[in-house]
Amino acid sequence: MVVRTKATRGRNRAIFIRKFPKNKKENMAASTTSSFPTSQEGVATSSQQNLDAITDDDFEYVDEEFVLSHSAEQQAQPEPMIPDLFKQPSLVKDDLITATSQLQDQTVEHCLPFLTGEDGPLDLNDYGLSKLNREKHIKFLKQSLGPLPGRFVAVDASRPWYLYWCLSGLTMMGEDVSSYRDSVIETARTMQNESGGFGGGHGQTSHLATTYAVILAIALVGGEEAYDVIDKKAMWKWLCSLKQPDGGFQVCVGGEEDIRGAYIAAVIITLLDLPLDLTPESPAYDGRSNLLTGLAEYVRSCQTFEGGISSQPNNEAHGAYAFCALACLAILDNPRRIIPSYLDVPRLVSWLSYRQYAPEGGFSGRTNKLVDGCYSHWAGGCFPLIEACLSPSGPGSEKNKAATGLAAAPESLYSREGLIRYILCCCQDQTKRGGLRDKPYKMSDPYHTNYVLSGLSSAQHQWDLDSDPLPLPNGDTTPSLAAVGADSVWNVFPYIDENDQIYEDSDRVRPIHPAYAIPQKNVNAIRAYFQGRSGFASTLGGE
Repeated sequence: MVVRTKATRGRNRAIFIRKFPKNKKENMAASTTSSFPTSQEGVATSSQQNLDAITDDDFEYVDEEFVLSHSAEQQAQPEPMIPDLFKQPSLVKDDLITATSQLQDQTVEHCLPFLTGEDGPLDLNDYGLSKLNREKHIKFLKQSLGPLPGRFVAVDASRPWYLYWCLSGLTMMGEDVSSYRDSVIETARTMQNESGGFGGGHGQTSHLATTYAVILAIALVGGEEAYDVIDKKAMWKWLCSLKQPDGGFQVCVGGEEDIRGAYIAAVIITLLDLPLDLTPESPAYDGRSNLLTGLAEYVRSCQTFEGGISSQPNNEAHGAYAFCALACLAILDNPRRIIPSYLDVPRLVSWLSYRQYAPEGGFSGRTNKLVDGCYSHWAGGCFPLIEACLSPSGPGSEKNKAATGLAAAPESLYSREGLIRYILCCCQDQTKRGGLRDKPYKMSDPYHTNYVLSGLSSAQHQWDLDSDPLPLPNGDTTPSLAAVGADSVWNVFPYIDENDQIYEDSDRVRPIHPAYAIPQKNVNAIRAYFQGRSGFASTLGGE
């Protein structure tokens, strides 16, 4: 890390000129011997007799005389300790100018004033960071859960996502969201279809994405009454209809098959403890396969020549799909075994590392694209899963190294400081609106608020696996009868930087499970509830 130094901080002369009072009867000469005012009250009480002799053209001259009349010690203000990496444009530039490179330069130009403290709030800490504006962000999310203006009809099919984004964001900031339980129950009931799954609204087609959002929203508010909203049997039948012979899942009946479907299916199967048997009507039914068959192989087929993960085989790598792939595998089996078995981890780490930019500190989602706050989660959230399976302190680390040839990761694989700087400096909407955003000069919204906070949580915490992979039957590379990764024991700790912590302790948000993206206690609660219900399992023979 670059050594941080302190130096004299420059002053904006316009600020001082604007603070001169209109009192023309006091002696201005007295100001040359007084202490430098540090508040508006101090400015108002300084003596200024000859202001009536000053014209508009004299303001710059007067201000310069005023500042220079003080000793260097009086003028000196602590310069925020910001590494040079985050204070200047990248030293490596391509000579080829394109529309993409010009947009990148403009983005850096927009971000630098926030990163260096020249723009944004004035109350920065010693490291040039503003506080997490909890009150504004909480107010923004709560308002987003209420009635919305008519123009929001365009996102009617995203209502389940608004539930999840807002409830998740509030939870990470320490709010108790159980008060929303009744509202979530009533809303979810209108979105569930008799054929299984949840749509974006009443009468809309069931889709894995909206089903994922509703189930996580239910898990966040918790309670048996909320869990009972989910028709588990219909959900199982519907998932069977989406299962494909190559191991993947369609996102809706007749829809596209992609890595999102693989991840969401793994989440739903394990949270609701669904049977793995396939119905005879399933496109993947052959008398031997189940819901998990070929799923890890499908994930592997989506890794690209760059090392990243695409939505489907032979498509472009994307940060969100990398998270879906890693989280899916981590649910299927112990990450220490399954991730190195199915993915080229060194190439994936290389691709993910290139997604983090300097000076911004944030992540982009694809090659040659701009930073975006949401990839704080989608790309940044990949590293806890990789770091956990490469942890040098875990109980199975030596076995893992011998089996995979991968060395342990003795330190963080990405710049947590860079990401935290981008989030607190560039992603907070400091207006009365609140919320978090893509980048400076973009509007805040619930989507970015949730995933920026998720990325902040990931950067502030460290997850370690506390369990070895269970032995598999001879010839098996992944568990075929259960998603045992869901039972992996995870421990979470505040991440301790070997250097100074750059943010205040009060700005730490709650940790969320690295694969399920909700707090671990909520994961445990909903899993325990459905594992304790044996009624559905006992009726399978009659189906």
